[in-house]
Amino acid sequence: MEVLELLRDLVEIPSPSGKEGKLVEYLINLLEEVGYSPILLEKEGIKDIIVNPSDIWIVTHLDTVPVKRKFEFDGTYAYGTGVCDTKGSITAILLALEEIDELKFGVALLSDEEEGGMGSRIFVEEFGKAKAIVMEPTSLRIANVHYGSLEILAKFKGIPAHGAMVEYGKNAIDLAINSIFRVRENLKGVKFLVQEIRGGGEEYVVPEECTVRMDFVFPPETTLSEVKSKVLGILKDAEVEILEESEGFVSGEIASLLEDAVRTAGLKVEHAEMHSWTDAVNLKNAGWDVVVFGPGELQFCHTEMERIDPKEIFKAKDVLVSLNDLIT
Repeated sequence: MEVLELLRDLVEIPSPSGKEGKLVEYLINLLEEVGYSPILLEKEGIKDIIVNPSDIWIVTHLDTVPVKRKFEFDGTYAYGTGVCDTKGSITAILLALEEIDELKFGVALLSDEEEGGMGSRIFVEEFGKAKAIVMEPTSLRIANVHYGSLEILAKFKGIPAHGAMVEYGKNAIDLAINSIFRVRENLKGVKFLVQEIRGGGEEYVVPEECTVRMDFVFPPETTLSEVKSKVLGILKDAEVEILEESEGFVSGEIASLLEDAVRTAGLKVEHAEMHSWTDAVNLKNAGWDVVVFGPGELQFCHTEMERIDPKEIFKAKDVLVSLNDLIT
């Protein structure tokens, strides 16, 4: 298999969350062509691909965000939705599987990572407790520190009034903005994103409602309960719905094994932190020892600028081949 051709094929099969079926079919056929017997784990509308169940797994996801850019290659970088998150990792896995004679690790290609994470929940229910390298873009650095996260929806209620008589109303948008500034000022050491804000309209009236989606990520030394307590205290006058929450964690022995594989592949061992939610959270919650690693730059993902250097895919492939050699 040739890296750019394979990567192009993967990216040109759209697989936004909930629509991974065509990519699943393509990959099952390809895996069978190179001599493997993939298992289709199908439950609750979720389709996961499993190869060679083992005590050590390589895990990544099939789905992407909605398509923002088609595949392109400028001679240095490949561009396109999913090229980095995580079809570059899938490419590296497929290249490694083609090169390996006796496969010793398991492979799990999971659906629904970008939405509800159901693919990894179903996977851990089926295969119990083990160790895993979750492939996500880390620029080939070993992300042995995984941040925790909190995502909320805050609804602010105001008092409507004619737009020319603001003194008789209470502007829900103003309430939301003031709360956003208080949150930003009082949560030190926590990354804070206002992801979405909705309120008001064309009608000339003081806005009665405003809804804000907020996302917080924080290092393992900061607990989820600390962050929730501060956020909910600041937003005590709003109606708050918790959409997603997870603790941060630090990897165990699997990170050391990955370090050995990186060295054996002739690469420099560098460490990083994973600041985004990944399937590693669901695996960790199920008692797995898990670390995050893969080709590509996270900061460009989910945007039209998403890109990957094919050389990183080759290097990731070499690490996987080395890992297989190290497993006894």
